[in-house]
Amino acid sequence: MHLLYNIVIQLYGSILKISSIFNPKAKFWIEGRKDFFLKLPIIRSQNVYWFHCASLGEFDQALPLMNLLKEEDPTIYILVTFFSPSGYLHYQKREHKADYVCYLPLDTPSNSRRFIAHFQPKKAFFVKYEFWANYIFEAKNNNCKLYSISSIFRKDHRFFKKNGSFFRSILFQFEHLFIQNEESAVLLNSIGINNYTITGDSRFDRVIENKKNVKPNGIIQIFLKEKKAFIIGSSWPKDEEIILPLINSSFLKNKFIIAPHDIDQNHIDQIIKQITIPYVLYSELENGKKYNEERVLILNTIGNLANAYSYGDFAYVGGGFSGSLHNILEPAVFGLPVIFGPKHSRFPEGEMFIKNGIGFSVKDEIELKLSIDKINSQKELLKERTTAFVESQKGASIKIINYLKRSL
Repeated sequence: MHLLYNIVIQLYGSILKISSIFNPKAKFWIEGRKDFFLKLPIIRSQNVYWFHCASLGEFDQALPLMNLLKEEDPTIYILVTFFSPSGYLHYQKREHKADYVCYLPLDTPSNSRRFIAHFQPKKAFFVKYEFWANYIFEAKNNNCKLYSISSIFRKDHRFFKKNGSFFRSILFQFEHLFIQNEESAVLLNSIGINNYTITGDSRFDRVIENKKNVKPNGIIQIFLKEKKAFIIGSSWPKDEEIILPLINSSFLKNKFIIAPHDIDQNHIDQIIKQITIPYVLYSELENGKKYNEERVLILNTIGNLANAYSYGDFAYVGGGFSGSLHNILEPAVFGLPVIFGPKHSRFPEGEMFIKNGIGFSVKDEIELKLSIDKINSQKELLKERTTAFVESQKGASIKIINYLKRSL
């Protein structure tokens, strides 16, 4: 099975090379790994802690633990690797304590041997869904202690299938798994793994940390003039199909802040064509354009959304029509009730929000209007509940670091 895995990985790499000719994301993936081993820094530290993240969301999950570890021991050398270009290209928008950040080369036996031999990590933390077999086996063979943090498992994962013995063997390499929920615990027990602790999702720690460090945004303050906005965060075209008609209507008197997931000019132009009320681009105000009482502010820049939520009344978070729901914790930490699309089964926080009455799943414009009416009818109560719920979920990172201290 390991041989078949390696063949599939090589095939995947070949497909990416071909795709890079016409796919910008694949091109970043390939070019970012070009001459990888020639660019590596000289490592003098004997205490390398390696964090591997798929993308920016997983980086956010790892950040609170990285910060705590650095506070405990400033001599730790923190290495961060990314699988996705969207993580690697944007991680610098976050304040972090990483010493070196790079892509993770394709998971082949030779790459994993060279990588582990160079960095010689003492501990490795794989975040959420990331389980690359060759790197994990090679790290374990080199006496690196392996941990999975904020991991979450579902019954359709390959670890729990009848023919999943190879993938189950990957999980058995871990010293400990810090998992998000009880369902994951039941699944791990079913395959004989009990070295886990239910710690919850460390993203709650991250958004609480962000709230404490939020900085005023002069441009948004000028736009809002001390009013609150309906924030649309990380929207995709399918989200905009139900939101933009509502913005154009007289249903709401709010001001609106739209932060598209994709800020390339084509997408921004698509949004602009559909808006019939006065709007302004963030970049225009940033470059000195005078605010002229526009009702819609389009964030056509990166890095402003998380703080923009602090100016919100309630929020819609995109990705719920494709099954790739974006971070609903970012608005919730500021007390904003959250609306999102119908495909959220892979995101337990969505289910938790709905169960606690602070999240609203909608599939069309009618349900969107009904949800907004419900939020407006009990806005202050919902804000209190939302804030209290987020606070009740904090502490995953502290639980992990306390376990690591005990294990030492």
